[in-house]
Amino acid sequence: MSRRSTALALSSLALLMGVMTSVAAIAAEKILNVGYNDSLSGPGAVFGLPQQRAIQIAVDEVNGAGGIKVGADNYKINLITNDDKANPTEATNSVRKLIDRDNVKFVIGFCCSGPTSAVASFIGNEDVLMLVGTAAEKSITTRGNSNLFRNRPPGDFTGAAAGRFIASKGIKKLAVIGALDAALYNQYLAALKVEFEKLGGQIIATESAGLGDRDMTAQLTKIKGLNPDGLFVEIYVEQAAFIYRQANELGLKVPTFGFHGGSEEQFLRVLSSEQMEGVYDLRPTELTLAALGPEATKFAESYKMRFGENPAPNTGYAYDGIYILKAAIEKAGSVDVKKVTASMASMNVPTDVVLKYLPVDGKLFDQNGQAYITNGAFQWRNGKWTFVSELPSDTKAYSDALTAARVSKNPIK
Repeated sequence: MSRRSTALALSSLALLMGVMTSVAAIAAEKILNVGYNDSLSGPGAVFGLPQQRAIQIAVDEVNGAGGIKVGADNYKINLITNDDKANPTEATNSVRKLIDRDNVKFVIGFCCSGPTSAVASFIGNEDVLMLVGTAAEKSITTRGNSNLFRNRPPGDFTGAAAGRFIASKGIKKLAVIGALDAALYNQYLAALKVEFEKLGGQIIATESAGLGDRDMTAQLTKIKGLNPDGLFVEIYVEQAAFIYRQANELGLKVPTFGFHGGSEEQFLRVLSSEQMEGVYDLRPTELTLAALGPEATKFAESYKMRFGENPAPNTGYAYDGIYILKAAIEKAGSVDVKKVTASMASMNVPTDVVLKYLPVDGKLFDQNGQAYITNGAFQWRNGKWTFVSELPSDTKAYSDALTAARVSKNPIK
C-alpha cells in the first residue's frame, strides 16, 4: 500500500472512530423528567416565584456540568412546571397530571402548606418521590409517607425558640396578629405560647388576618387599645408588610417580631425602610450569607445577576432540592424511584448544598423524611435584614417527638 493510501486509510479510520464516539456519547446522554409544582400565582407566589427561579438556576448548573451521572449515562434534567395557585384542589390536580399524564417519578417544589398537605394526603400511594421545599406545616412529615422528604424544618420547631427569644427581650404582654387559621401559623404560635408563658409572658390578644388581606387597621386599632408591650406578626410577606406599615401609621410603636421570611425588596415594595426599622424576623436561618459558606455566596451572586435582585430567604431550600435529588440518584446508581428513595433516606448532607443542615444520627433526613437547619433571629437595621443570633433548638428531641406523632397517627398493624 502506498504512503498516500495508508494515510487515507488511517484518516478514514479516525473519522469512523470519531463518529462512533459521538454516537456513543449521544446514546449515553438521557433525559430525566422532574415535575415541579408550586404556587406561581395567587398569594403564595411571593414564595413560589423565588423558589422557581432558584430551582431553574440549579437545573441549569447541573445540566451545564454534564447532568446527573448514573453508571455510563448522564441524565439532563427536564423540568415540567405546574402552578397550583396556592390552592389545595389545584395542587392535587397539578400533581395528578404530573404523575398520570407526564409520567414523572420525581416531584419537587411546594412552597405553601395548604396545597402541600393536600398532596401529602395521597402521595404515599404513588410510585414517586416527593421533595418539599418551603412548606412548613408539621403534619406533612407525620403521615408515614416513606417517599416524602422535606428539607425545611416544621414551623413549631422554630416557634418554641421564638417564644424564648421574645421573653428574653423583656416582653410581658404580647399581642398577636396573623393567619391564625392556617395550620402552619397555628402550630408556630402554639409552640411560641408555651415557651413564652413559661418565662412569665402573657398573650393578651390574637387577631386574625387573611392571606390575601391588605387592610388590617381594624385589628391593629383594637390591639393598640390593649396597650401591649410587644407585637408578633405571622403571615405571608406582603400581608406582614402592610401590617408593619399600618401599625406605624396608627402609632403602635412597640418592639415587633414576626415569622414570615421575605427579602428586603419584597418589603420595600409596600413600606419604607424607616417603617421597618427594628422589626425582628424569627425563622430558620435559611439563606443567610453571613452564617453560610462559599456555595451560598455563589448562588446568591448568580441569582442577583440573573434576576436583578437578592434571593429571598426561602430560595435556599429550592436550590438545595435539586442538588439533594442529584446526590440521591448518583448514590443509588439508578433512576429507579424505589432505589433513589432508599438512597435519599440514608444519605449524608451533600457537599454542594447552600444551607446549614443539622444532621440527625449523621443523616440529612431523620426517620420521618424531615431535615433541619438552624433557627435564627434577624432584625431590620438600616435598610436590610441583619443576623442577630442563633435560636438554640434541640434537633434530636424534636425529631423524636415528630416520630412519636407519626407513629401515633399511623400505628403499626
